[in-house]
Amino acid sequence: MPATAPDRPLLIFFTSPTNGRCRRAEGFLAQVLQRRHNHDTFSLRVVEEDRRPDLLDRFQVEKTPTLMVVDGKIVRGKLVEPRGCEEIQTFLAPWLR
Repeated sequence: MPATAPDRPLLIFFTSPTNGRCRRAEGFLAQVLQRRHNHDTFSLRVVEEDRRPDLLDRFQVEKTPTLMVVDGKIVRGKLVEPRGCEEIQTFLAPWLR
């Protein structure tokens, strides 16, 4: 993974391009970040399970979609199978402006 800006946490979106729940979660995430004008809050990385299974193993991701916030090289939060904008917004609230 490319280096991130030191002052921004890394938001990792573990996904599968053939999974409908993942596509919906991606849309929910985009809405939350756009609505709150928080596009620059995170360094966003999208990890597709079929392309980087090593990263799913490394971060112990068992289901997609999964959102994970890494700050200071420490996993600060993990949300498995988000079901909507409100759930994502609540999960990301500590970092959103």
